[in-house]
Amino acid sequence: MNRINPAKLLHSKWTAVSPVKREKHFMVVEVERDEEGVVLSCLLEAVLTKSQYTMDWRELKNAERWRQGWA
Repeated sequence: MNRINPAKLLHSKWTAVSPVKREKHFMVVEVERDEEGVVLSCLLEAVLTKSQYTMDWRELKNAERWRQGWA
């Protein structure tokens, strides 16, 4: 399991374990928070294609799908 500090999630870098459509490296470009400041979701941007995907930030904890940093 990847350890993630929600306060440091913005601009963090991630590598997909199983790349799809040549999209392997991603960066968190936006973090959505509720009124109390709790992180709800994040917006990932593929470095190569600039495609953006919204996802639950907790999915990044899954080490079978994501590696922290660019490997």
